[in-house]
Amino acid sequence: MSEFDQSASTAQRIPVGKRCWRLTEMNEADIHTDRALDPMAFLPDMDVLGCEMFDRVLDAVEVYDPDAVTPADVRRVLDADVVEPEDVGVLFAPAAESFIEEMARRARAERVRWFGTNIQFFTPLYLANYCENRCVYCGFNCESGIHRARLNEQQTIAELDAIAATGQEEILLLTGEDPVTSDIAYIARACELAAERFRNVGIEIYPANVSDYATLRAAGADYVTVFQETYDPARYGKMHLRGRKRIMPYRFEAQERALKGGMRGVAFAPLLGLSEFRHDALACALHAYYINRAYPHAEISFSCPRLRPAAGAVTPKGPHVTERQLLQVICAYRIFMPFAGVTVSSRERAGFRDHVATITATKVSAGVSTGIGEHTHQAEEGDDQFEIADNRSLAEMCAAMRKMGLEPVMNDHVLV
Repeated sequence: MSEFDQSASTAQRIPVGKRCWRLTEMNEADIHTDRALDPMAFLPDMDVLGCEMFDRVLDAVEVYDPDAVTPADVRRVLDADVVEPEDVGVLFAPAAESFIEEMARRARAERVRWFGTNIQFFTPLYLANYCENRCVYCGFNCESGIHRARLNEQQTIAELDAIAATGQEEILLLTGEDPVTSDIAYIARACELAAERFRNVGIEIYPANVSDYATLRAAGADYVTVFQETYDPARYGKMHLRGRKRIMPYRFEAQERALKGGMRGVAFAPLLGLSEFRHDALACALHAYYINRAYPHAEISFSCPRLRPAAGAVTPKGPHVTERQLLQVICAYRIFMPFAGVTVSSRERAGFRDHVATITATKVSAGVSTGIGEHTHQAEEGDDQFEIADNRSLAEMCAAMRKMGLEPVMNDHVLV
């Protein structure tokens, strides 16, 4: 029996898929107590989609051995016109590192084929930094001791207007993961205000149920980003000690619930460096692929963050991901799913972002602040989530992209 079987009877645990459970009863206090929750057990108020995709992805990752991949395997995959899901792991393996220039050439060709020379911009707006979770690597975690803040409606309007004045037409709204302080009604109102000022509104919030996503879609949001952080169940439990985020499969199914709620697009990402990055990259690629097969109308995109230092957090001991390895992962995503969007965040230095945009990235952030109220300094400001490496303004980013031969695009969708 596991440590969690001792605190819940069989009658309270309904099997879901191969690895997961649904609890029929819940002790609310357990949500806020370290390690009290079984990371594989859905809470009673959480939508459950069945975990078939979750099991399928983890099954594939469990048998993946990147060190067994040979240069001949890489040659075979790169010579193929289409990379099949059973072969994509080859492109993340150490043996593929020596093929990085060839991978970059193919990634660039696919990028031009599907996206031309356009590069799209957005700015994130952090609405609040309250969080119920204890994620050891994150500055927002509930025990970090940072200064907390939440924008009210007038402050939100001021921040949105300041960002819109720079020329941005796409906004990404973010909160800490606290469904009490930043409830769906609060986020929905922010979406309404954003939709009045921007052509495209994305959200990066705590995972929600289908009905919640439908509410946010009706309020003006049309795409959802969720970082899975890591797809390794053992590592996931060690990194996420408290809060609803501790429930791994509920987070995994967030993109599918968002699409069921009517969202146009969804984005996927592990936080590279939190666990063994090759396994996480493979899991992310397969996750996005299976969602695309199930929802072919949806816009699919990858975010590609690496672990960064954060005030009030610790940096877990894990494999460091080099820039070359990050480029390998991003190129592999492009070669495997050439039509998918790829975002490279301000976590990375300016020179890297500029060059990767010519190879494979299709979207970059500009004018970034990860704190609360920092665009106007009119609100009581809350501390940042993590350190950024590229703090250039939109005008500076546009100039840099044009210098690289790319054409800045503020928006390629119209919200209707």
